[in-house]
Amino acid sequence: MATKIIYFTVNGRPEQAEFPVNCPAQDVKDLFRSAAEAGPHDILKLYNPKGNIINISPNLEPNKPNTCYKLEVVASGCNSEPLGVELAGALGFDLSSMEKRLKDLEKKILIEAGTTPAVVYKMKKQVDSFREKLESVEHLSWLGLFKDLSEGAHKPSPFYHKRTLHKTKEECEHVLEKFLQMSSLEVSEEVRQYLKTPTFDNWQWEDAEIMVLLQVMYTDLDFVATYNIEPEVLQQFLFEVYRRYNNIPFHNFKHCFCVTQMMYGLIWLTDLRSKMDSIDLLIMLTSAVCHDLDHTGYNNAYQINARTELALRYNDISPLENHHCAVAFDILEKKESNIFRNVSLEQYKWIREGIIKCILATDMTRHNEILNKFKSILSSFDFDNKDHRDVLMMILIKVSDISNEARPMEVAEPWLDCLLQEFYNQSDAEKLEGLPVTPFMDRDKITKPSSQTGFIRFVLLPLFIELANLFPCLEHIINPVRKALDYYTEMEKALEREKQNRTPCENGFKSKDITVGQTSVPEASSPDTQCD
Repeated sequence: MATKIIYFTVNGRPEQAEFPVNCPAQDVKDLFRSAAEAGPHDILKLYNPKGNIINISPNLEPNKPNTCYKLEVVASGCNSEPLGVELAGALGFDLSSMEKRLKDLEKKILIEAGTTPAVVYKMKKQVDSFREKLESVEHLSWLGLFKDLSEGAHKPSPFYHKRTLHKTKEECEHVLEKFLQMSSLEVSEEVRQYLKTPTFDNWQWEDAEIMVLLQVMYTDLDFVATYNIEPEVLQQFLFEVYRRYNNIPFHNFKHCFCVTQMMYGLIWLTDLRSKMDSIDLLIMLTSAVCHDLDHTGYNNAYQINARTELALRYNDISPLENHHCAVAFDILEKKESNIFRNVSLEQYKWIREGIIKCILATDMTRHNEILNKFKSILSSFDFDNKDHRDVLMMILIKVSDISNEARPMEVAEPWLDCLLQEFYNQSDAEKLEGLPVTPFMDRDKITKPSSQTGFIRFVLLPLFIELANLFPCLEHIINPVRKALDYYTEMEKALEREKQNRTPCENGFKSKDITVGQTSVPEASSPDTQCD
């Protein structure tokens, strides 16, 4: 029978483990637990020679005595608590104490009822599952440990009206510290695969964790290796990007991540790695990361009408998008955050031209122009044709930018609430400053459903349908968009019915007013004339 030999150290003591290649995972863990003289409740961590934590499993790569792994026991004998005080504090509860209480409860129920209810078995299974999760690679960066990777409701909670527009120094330093602590740790395969899907739920991830996920994208698309991007430079770049997104309801760092994650997912779903050059994929991902840098929450129409500094600087031509580009290359001008500093001059020129083209394409006033151009080449699309690829890259960033409705409703709807808040803030400012009020942002004229039905029907759906004509594998992404249209259409009808029911009601009360001198007194209504 074929076996593996693994060389490792425990507290500096050399050990070796031999087991069959098809050995059960639990037997392998028990073997390492025995070598470490660890108890059944202790947590084991295994490091490779590079210092990265790896999973203890039958899939361990065989090594040599001069490339030993290092085995550590976490929280062994800490104040006689199996999990240790430190870990228990980090978790917010003591897992061993929970197990003991569960056993006592099971024993008590068994004595009184004569049988153990199914719910107790379920609770035991959850505790065992949680312990297994602690012992696997998943928890090492704490990404995925407390995350529900299934679909569920996670509402946004930032109170942007109470925060300064630009991030404070303290806020940035706190997030950077957390990011750097997490950045060298391994992200589970489950999270990596989930990151490639359009159902990804952004609401349960903190800013520092989001930066780790962005780092994973650059690594898993092989950009780090292909373009010799040093890890510390990538980290500094992502931090500078985070710092330059503002505290506003919609066009913030989380929106940056959502757009980038959708772009990342589309690259994998459509197998673009086999169809386009790596440098074009690098352009698209980086464009998504940078596409709304330093957005202040007021659109181009406001910038132009208010004659802001941006409108004057860019002569009323896509002032925001030009500014986003300028901020991106301001970050890239600094050596410590220039992820392209090791590419050739020719490659840099190609990258810069591509990023500018992609970010400028996100100006919605160019929507019909770009979509019509894409439709005109669709029947003869050729991946070897640079002009065709350029149009596709613009379409892909446009789709990613407005893709919220392609996500599950519980993820998408909170984003609409954030967008409406930003719209209302702008229209309120326009009224106060005596500027033309943007009609689709006026809180007195639009409702939540009316803001979406026209946009989905005439902008979003046609865009997604044309992209699916080139990539039929994306057809399933259109279904949530159609469902969203049905959802908001029904909501709009319900609001209209409510409005119609309320009008006769109000008119009925007015007609029953009786004037006594200068005072208007309503008559008592009979039950059949009352309105709910």
